[in-house]
Amino acid sequence: MENSDIQLPDFTLTEEQIPLYEPAVLDESHKQALKDEIKSLLKARKAALVAHYYVDKDVQDLADETGGCVSDSLEMARFGRDHAAETLVVAGVRFMGETAKILSPEKSVFMPTLEAECSLDLGCPPEEFEAFCEEHSDRTVVVYANTSAKVKALSDWVVTSSVALQIVESLHDKGEKVLWAPDKHLGGYIAQQTGADMLLWNGACIVHEEFKSKALFDLKAVYPDAGVLVHPESPAAVIELADCVGSTSQIIKAAGDLPQDTFIVATDRGIFHYLRKMNPGKRFIEAPTAGDGATCRSCAHCPWMAMNELEALRDCLLDGTGREVFVDPEIGKQAMIPLRRMLDFPRP
Repeated sequence: MENSDIQLPDFTLTEEQIPLYEPAVLDESHKQALKDEIKSLLKARKAALVAHYYVDKDVQDLADETGGCVSDSLEMARFGRDHAAETLVVAGVRFMGETAKILSPEKSVFMPTLEAECSLDLGCPPEEFEAFCEEHSDRTVVVYANTSAKVKALSDWVVTSSVALQIVESLHDKGEKVLWAPDKHLGGYIAQQTGADMLLWNGACIVHEEFKSKALFDLKAVYPDAGVLVHPESPAAVIELADCVGSTSQIIKAAGDLPQDTFIVATDRGIFHYLRKMNPGKRFIEAPTAGDGATCRSCAHCPWMAMNELEALRDCLLDGTGREVFVDPEIGKQAMIPLRRMLDFPRP
């Protein structure tokens, strides 16, 4: 379990570090013209578009329609590695582009914008994390995929939310103590589920940390027959109210498998497009970010994910200057080791 006697530095992001990003509003004719242009450019460049569930729905649809991939970060990594395309366009946040480059160093990897960061990545600076690892060298270092290439290179294992529980459970069964970073809520959930000895870095996702248990409890009273689907980056009190706790792909699967017709969903609202697409007869309601202590720093949508707009996607295909992902080759080689361990781990 978490060692509460060890004091960790606080890397909570300030308001100034979180962008107030408002996507452009496009009329339908302009939007369709952009989508047609992007399709032509992808074909001409022989590029594959890899998109996360949290980005703009039109970008998700383009990935599906052009033979690309819409998925969580684990499947994005696998798809980019295994696809024959020599050029990958990653619509997501920077660590996803870096992961694609690490796994496919021979490929060109572009993103609509390199300014699309991740609060978990920003909250785990490599130098401070390296010092922390050195202080606790008796522990197996397990880092969440939402980290920089440098942090991955310092780790023994890289995990995503879809395999983290199983991997930590296997380490616990071998008697290993874990140093976990950066998301304290996901780490706490895994520690509670496995009983593993886990030392948790003090980080959190600005989207998932905003969900409020009291407001969710009140909303459940309004929709008593609704199922509750929660991402494990959420606070423990929110997780306790869930019918299903899982990654984005696991939430999508649960929405199809569970018998309820209505679901309250505690994760980034970008997932709602795919949920409704796969379950047209079901209703999906955003879990509340309002309530005591609410700041609405994200209002259930990552501001960096919102930067993956159609115009930015078109521009990165027209001229990739300043939009190509590079990873230092030596860091990439080191980061490849724990990434490969994750990809080779038997799938749950």
